[in-house]
Amino acid sequence: MSQDVPFAVGEKESLHSSLNRHRDVVVWKLEGLDDEQVRRPMVPSGTSLLGLVKHLASIEFGWFCETFGRPSEWIAWDPDDCDGDARVEPHETTADILAFYARARAAADSVIDELDLDQVATPPPGLGSGEVTLRWLLIHVLEDTARHAGHMDILRELIDGRIGDHPRDENVPT
Repeated sequence: MSQDVPFAVGEKESLHSSLNRHRDVVVWKLEGLDDEQVRRPMVPSGTSLLGLVKHLASIEFGWFCETFGRPSEWIAWDPDDCDGDARVEPHETTADILAFYARARAAADSVIDELDLDQVATPPPGLGSGEVTLRWLLIHVLEDTARHAGHMDILRELIDGRIGDHPRDENVPT
């Protein structure tokens, strides 16, 4: 499950591998939990594991696809509802949101695979102003994903005590 970032590859492959490693952690954090557990707000802000997955999916669609004019399912940022992209609606299932994240990853991967790191574009309103490069986007989304994977680690520990960034091999001493 836990993907290592190759030691001696180019910049784009290193960044993309690191992003994939954290994306995998995000999905793993939901493994083995029921629908109530992944939806449960665990802190006063209302943050839930499933809400963070939904937010990260929207972020990938927004930054990679909207910025480069690709088809997207981005949940546009609303200054009157800053947490709208992280709110799990009653009709949304865990499977729906995991599928949303999988579609976002695939769409973002197409952009990453097809464009050079120096490709420049302008993000849509609500995501920023001025031009950005694909390199900047990869770094930014990697940072955001790693940050939220850390939040998810804490939320998961509060739910059932499970910690870490990958499944532990029961045969290997810790």
